[in-house]
Parts: sequence; C-alpha cells; structure tokens
Amino acid sequence: MTKAGRRAGSVRRLDVPRTPSPRQEWPMNDYPPIANHGLVGDLQTAALIASDGTVDWWCTPRFDSPSLFASLLDSDRGGHCRLAADLGEDATVRQLYLPDTPILITRFLAEQGVGEVIDFMEPITSDEPAARHRLIRVARVVRGSLPFELICRPRFDYGRASHTLDRLDDGSAVFHGPDDDLHVQATEQITLHADGHDVSARFTLHAGESAAVVLTSETGAPGTRGGHPGGPPPTVEEVTAAFDACRDFWLGWLRSCRYKGRWHEMVVRSAITLKLLTYAPTGAPIAAPTMGLPEQIGSERNWDYRYTWVRDASLSVRALIDLGFTDEADAFRRWMRERLEAGGTASGEPLQIMYRVDGEPHLTEEALDHLEGYRRSAPVRAGNAAADQIQLDIYGEAAYALAQSEDIGGIRGWQVFADLIDWLCDHWDRPDEGIWETRGGQKNFTYSRLMTWVAFDRAIRLATTHSRPADLARWREARDTVFRQIIERGWSDNRRAFVQHYDSEVLDASLLLMPRVGFLSPTDPDWLSTLDAMTDELVSDSLVYRYDPAASPDGLQGSEGTFSLCSFLYVEALARSGRVHQARYAFDKMLTYANHVGLFAEEIGPSGEQLGNFPQAFTHLALVAAAIALDKELDRAEQQPGA
Repeated sequence: MTKAGRRAGSVRRLDVPRTPSPRQEWPMNDYPPIANHGLVGDLQTAALIASDGTVDWWCTPRFDSPSLFASLLDSDRGGHCRLAADLGEDATVRQLYLPDTPILITRFLAEQGVGEVIDFMEPITSDEPAARHRLIRVARVVRGSLPFELICRPRFDYGRASHTLDRLDDGSAVFHGPDDDLHVQATEQITLHADGHDVSARFTLHAGESAAVVLTSETGAPGTRGGHPGGPPPTVEEVTAAFDACRDFWLGWLRSCRYKGRWHEMVVRSAITLKLLTYAPTGAPIAAPTMGLPEQIGSERNWDYRYTWVRDASLSVRALIDLGFTDEADAFRRWMRERLEAGGTASGEPLQIMYRVDGEPHLTEEALDHLEGYRRSAPVRAGNAAADQIQLDIYGEAAYALAQSEDIGGIRGWQVFADLIDWLCDHWDRPDEGIWETRGGQKNFTYSRLMTWVAFDRAIRLATTHSRPADLARWREARDTVFRQIIERGWSDNRRAFVQHYDSEVLDASLLLMPRVGFLSPTDPDWLSTLDAMTDELVSDSLVYRYDPAASPDGLQGSEGTFSLCSFLYVEALARSGRVHQARYAFDKMLTYANHVGLFAEEIGPSGEQLGNFPQAFTHLALVAAAIALDKELDRAEQQPGA
C-alpha cells in the first residue's frame, strides 16, 4: 500500500564515493564475541545477527556471494544494519530462538518497558536460484514503551564498491550497487531518513504495538533490476503472515525428525542449523556461512568456509538418515554423483576437496587487504586456495555417502563410480596434504590411507549388494594392501598408537573415525591403546586438539584452539568403546561451550571463547552423531542386568 501524499517512483539520488573515509582506530571491543550471534537464513543465503540487534554479516544472493554487510570483518568499512531499543547502557539484552525454528528474537529489558526485535528470512525451497531475498526485522513492545533506532549502512562487494541511494516517495529507500540492489521498506510507524549516504530512523512503540523493516536484496544487471523489488511498503498484517508461514515451514520440516533421545533440544538445533547451511537448489551444504573469522585472534589462520567440502557433506549423510531427513541426504548424493560425472576439477583429479554450491570447481583465493579483519586478524581471504590440494581421503568419504542409499544412480551412475575406483587402484599410494589442509607439504597421512580403504571396502559392498559389474579381485587386492600398509606403517610401536603420518610419532584426532568406518572394532586392543594415547596428549578437560602443530609443523604462524568437531568425535569414540560414563561427562561438558542459542563455531579458545568460522556445520554434524551413538550405548548399558 502506498502512503497518502507520496508518489511511488519519484526518487532523489545520492552518490556514495568509492573510496571510504580514512580508517578510524577502532578499539578491540567494537567487535562482538564470535559467539554473540544468532543465524537466520532462507536456504540460499544466511545472515548473522549480533545480540545487540546488529546484522553484521550477510552475503547475497548466495552463501558465497560478496557481502552486503560485513562489519564483523571491519567495523568501519564492512557495513551493517542495526535495529534495537535505543536505551544506551540501561537495557538488559537477551537472545533466543523461537522453539524449533530459526526465527531469532532479541529482547531488550528495561525499567520503562520490554521490547523485542524478531528476525527471520522466508524459506526459498525452489530448485532455482532466487534473485531476491528478504530479511524481515520486526520490532515490538510487550510492556511499557520503548524508543527504537534503525541504522542501515550497506557496503557492497566486501566494502569495495560504490553505491547510489534513491529515496522513493513511498517512503522506502533503494541502495544501488554494481550487481545488487538493497531495497529498505518499513511499515507506517517508521519514517526513513537519509543519513549521509545511509538510512536511519527513530520511533517509539507502546505495549502491544509492532513495526517492521524489510530488507530485500535483488541481483541482476543494472538495467534489469526493478525499482520496487520488494513491492509496496509492507503492512504489519503482511509481515505477521510472513512470520506465520516461516514458523509453519520449519515446524512442518521437523515433523520428519526421528530423534527421541536425551538431548532433543541440542540435536534439533543442530539439525536446523545444518538445514540452514544447505543450498536448496543443489542440495550442497556449506561448511559455514562466514569467512575470515580467526582460529587465533590476531593470527593469519583465517579462511573462507562458504563452500561445500566433499568430506564434511559426505559424512553428514549418515546423520541426516538417522535423524529422518532422507530428502536432504538424497539431494546431496545427487550433487555428489553430478560432481563425479562432471570432472573438470581445478586439481586435475576426478574429485576435488571443495566446490562452490553450484558445483563450480574454481575458488580463486584473494586477500581483501582493505578490511582490517575481525579484531585485526588479517589477512581476510575470499576464496580458498586449498581447493586444488590433493587430499585422497575424499574418495572414501564420497563412497561412504553413496553406499548408504539404494539408489546408486542407475547403471550409468554406477559406471562412473566404478571408473573412479579403478582409477583409485592406481593412484591411492602417494602423499597428499591431508584432511586438515595444512600448507606444510605433502605426506603419507594415515587418515588419507584409512579413507582410501573405505572407498575400496564400500565399493565392493555396493557391487556385491547390487550385482553390478566390477573388477572385484582388483578392488579386494587394493583394499587389503591398504589395510596391511596402515597396520605396518601407520602404527607406532613407541607410542602404541596409530599416528598422523608414516614415519612420525605425532597423534591426530582425525583417526577417531577408525571405529565408525569399520576399519577396527571399537574394542580392539590397538584401538583402545590409540584412544588412550590421544586422551593423554590431545585432550584437555574433554576438549580435543586436532594435532600438535609444534610436533608437526603445518606451515602457518600462530596456534589454534581445541577443535569442536574432534571433541564430539572423541565422545562418539568413547561411547563406541564402552566408556559410556566418561563419554557422557565429556559430552555434557562440551555442550556448555555452545553459545546462548545453541550454536558452535569451529574451535574453543583457552578461556572457553568460540573461535573460527561460525556456525560450523561439521561441528553440529559431529554433535548429532555423538548424541545418537551415546544414546544407543546408554540404552544398552541400562538394559544390562544390574544396571
């Protein structure tokens, strides 16, 4: 609806210069803790919202697109959108999710009143990439009255591109970037004002009143983008209907969940997070929605995780099936088969370790030197140079995923897969960069050999189960040769443990997956000895390090925190090995490191702070797998006589 006295389409334009103002010296506390965020998304893109009501990270139209808001990586130049009660230091702020949804609620509590900002994005379930994406922000007061402030400062293309600002006579504003527009619309309670090159508003709400701001991004060539991508200004009733539709979508999706165990709330939150991080048009899950968040504050260990890792996504299939989300598992397997059929990798191998969500293999890495980085942790990298690394474990993880389906892609899909296994017979016995993508040179990593064993083992099972043509004698010979090599060269008599790479004494938490993939029984004496060695060296108060960089240099400066993925893998390994009470204690302690809305980053720092890209899908996947394994073992223990 057009407000009275305003003519839709009449504009006033402001030009924003390309060169930002000189950098201010921002104090470290201008950056919120990584954990002080919630995640919202529409299944094609996602935004982080800090606990003070600031959208400080949003890339659109895809997860891996350049950012509109990136103040998380540069508080001056990155851009943000803040909608919050204007109370200064006088408010207590709390943040939570509407149960069983990714609808985020930020609450402001003060003597004069209680207000909320509700953030959500409308799910886009189409198989086609969408050009328009809406982030809806609703302010409301439930007691008393509160003043609110809106500040919208987009900065296109990671803050590198100039933009123009149009003020429409219907009260909305449009920011025009080189490839995107951002349309800012508000309900009638809010009047937008030009604030230099940005937009702001101040308004007061009383108990029972609501107002909304809708941010609509539209992508396309400048001549093709519409002047009103969001349509007429929204009404409160229309926003309420969008809220109801979003809530009903997520509650409906969760009806497929079969998990009935002891940690329902955390498992469901992890499942929703994994769904949010999956690109609906292709079924490809990303590792995390962010880039550049450091593994150590001030260090160079800052990477772009907005891509699909074959490893992470393949290992998620079992968890998705166990939870009951078979459609998502099937969608990824289709994406995986398409990658095998497409070839054309940047590495020259049949598969590469990561792709863009649409399957594009080229992920050129560049340093964004104009961004200071989160708490001055530089460089900020976009793209990922590790894409062309040789990591042989991915073939095992791909086979592990494909083996968990009755549909192996028909006879043509089988032939592509069989050709891959034939190729692997000739190429498995060589050094690679390993699972952790270190930049310290190629080695004969034990985990890589373990997963090539999995590739041959699962291929043999598939061929036998489905009566498919295969050179089974050759595959069995390769599988058994890999097994013997791991036992002979991956084992250290001195450490009484399997080690990171041949001819080394270094332990590696990736080998916690040995029992899960069936290489050894979880009660095998050699495995229990390895688990004990890891407990002594890699575990600190139930938190697990990937490896010791001092003992095995990885080519990077600085150190890192404990790896949350490995901490959950450790819980699973303990449970499978019969150490159920130790596993449960470690699991419950690990859950205390979740943030206020149940999300985990990649790592945990020395003081319990979350580090690295956030939230990380692999961590939440491992949480789900650990909970399922631990529930199973606890149930078994409780059924034993005398339990």
